[in-house]
Amino acid sequence: MNTPHYPLYVNGEWTDCADHSTLTDPATGEPVATVARGTTEHVDRAVAAAAAAHADGFWRRTPPGRRARIIRAVADALERRQEELAVLQSRENGATIRTSRVLHLGLSIAHLRYFADLAESYAFEIPGPDMHPFPSTGILRREPLGVVAAIVPFNLPLTVTALKVGPALAAGNAVVLKPDEHTPLLALELAREFEAAGLPRGVLNVVTGDGVPVGAHLSGHPGVRKTAFTGSTEVGKAILRQSADTVRRVTLELGGKGANIVLPDADLDLAVDGALYAVMANNGQACEAGSRLLVPRERAAGFVSALAARAASLRVGDPLDPATDLGPVITREQRDLILARVEEARADGAAVVCGGGVPEGERFGTGNWIEPTVVAGVASDSRIAREEVFGPVLTVLVYDSVEEAVALANDTAYGLSAGVWGRDEARALDVARRIDAGMVFVNDWHVTPTAYPFGGMKQSGLGREGGPDALDAYTESKFISVDRSGGPADHAAFALVLGS
Repeated sequence: MNTPHYPLYVNGEWTDCADHSTLTDPATGEPVATVARGTTEHVDRAVAAAAAAHADGFWRRTPPGRRARIIRAVADALERRQEELAVLQSRENGATIRTSRVLHLGLSIAHLRYFADLAESYAFEIPGPDMHPFPSTGILRREPLGVVAAIVPFNLPLTVTALKVGPALAAGNAVVLKPDEHTPLLALELAREFEAAGLPRGVLNVVTGDGVPVGAHLSGHPGVRKTAFTGSTEVGKAILRQSADTVRRVTLELGGKGANIVLPDADLDLAVDGALYAVMANNGQACEAGSRLLVPRERAAGFVSALAARAASLRVGDPLDPATDLGPVITREQRDLILARVEEARADGAAVVCGGGVPEGERFGTGNWIEPTVVAGVASDSRIAREEVFGPVLTVLVYDSVEEAVALANDTAYGLSAGVWGRDEARALDVARRIDAGMVFVNDWHVTPTAYPFGGMKQSGLGREGGPDALDAYTESKFISVDRSGGPADHAAFALVLGS
C-alpha cells in the first residue's frame, strides 16, 4: 500500500516543500504518511496571506449566518467521514479507536457546531446605554482581531484545533494553524473540508513543521495579533514573553497536575474506576488528567489494593481493536522519559504497585508501550507528585483530614483540573469550591461539554476556550459615539473648553 503524502496549505493552495517528514504509527512503528516540513519562510507566506485576506475584508464582512453555514458544513463533512478519520487519528497518535470516535472526532464536531451557533447569536454590534449628560448615541461593537496563530499539541490534535479555529473563524478572523509535527494529518484534513465548504483563500492556512523553528517563528511573528497555544508551561511562558514585543493577545492552555480527592464516604468501586479513567484516558496523555490521587489514610490500603487489581485488568494493545483500553504513547522518547520518572520514584522509596514497565509479549517489541502504572507511598514534595508526567501513571498520596486534602490539592504550581469523589454531594461541592482549579469534576472526570469554558488557573494558563464567551477571546471591543445635538451651539460638552 502506498504511503499517502500531505503538503501544507497556504493561501488556498496545497504547497509541497523540499523537505519531508515521515509519520509513524506509535503502536507499530510503521509509516502512516509523509508530510511536507515547512520552514519559517512558509510561516511568513502564510501570515502574509492571512493578513491580506483580513485586509480585503470579505470574510470579516461576511454575515455571521453565512460564516456559521460554512462551519456547519465542515462539521457535517467530518461527521460523514467520522470512522475514516477516527482510524487515521488512532494510527497517527495511538489513541484507542473508542477514544478517537468520541473524544477526538465526536467532540470536535460538537465544538464546531456550537461555534456556528454562537456566530449567529453573538452581539457583534448593539446600541449602547444612554450617554447622558452627553447629547450622543453610543454603539458597542465586537470586531475580529485580524491574524490569529493557532498552535496545537499532539494529544488531542483535532479537538484542540476546533477549540481555536472554530471561534476564530466564527468571529471573522484569518488563521495560521501550526499542528504538532507528530500529528498534523487531521489539521490538514480539516483544511481540506473548509476549502470544499467555500472558505475564501487565505482565511485558513496550515503550516506543518517542527516546533522550533516553525512554531516559535509563528508565535512571535509581528503580523500576528493573537496567539492561541496549547502545550507545555515552559513553551507557554516563552510565548507570553514574545507577546510583549507587539502587545499581542494570548490564550494559553498549559500543563496540569490534577488532584483527585477521594473523600472518606466515597463509593470504593466508583472511585477506583473513576480514578483510573481520570488518568488513563487518551493513554494518559491529557493536560487535565487526574494524575494525583489523594485518599484518606484509613482507607488507603484497601483502596490501593483495589486500584492495582483494576489497573492490571486494563487491556493494552492494538488501538484499532474496540476491546483495547490503553494504546501507546506518542514517541519512544516520551515512553523512556515516563519510565525514567517511575524508576526515580521507586528509588526515592515509593511503591510501584502496578505496571511500571513495558508490557510483555512479542507485539510490544515495537511501538511506544507502557503498562498502566500505579505508584503509591508518594511524598507530596517528590518530583513525580509535582511535575507533569503525561502518561498512564497514577500517583497515590494519603491525607489525614479533608482540610489537609484541600491543602495538598492546592499545593502545586498548576491549577487546571481537580476531582472530588463522595456520596454526600453537598460536602463534595464544598470541597470542589475550595480547590484552585479552572475545572473541578464531582464523581466524574473529563466532562468538557461545548457550552462550558475550558482552562486553568496559576501556571496552567491564561484565558478560557469554548463556552458562551468563546468569541470574546477572538474579538476586540469598540465604542462609537454619534453626536445628535445638531451643531456646536447646542453641544453642551463643547462649552467646557470653547465657552458658550
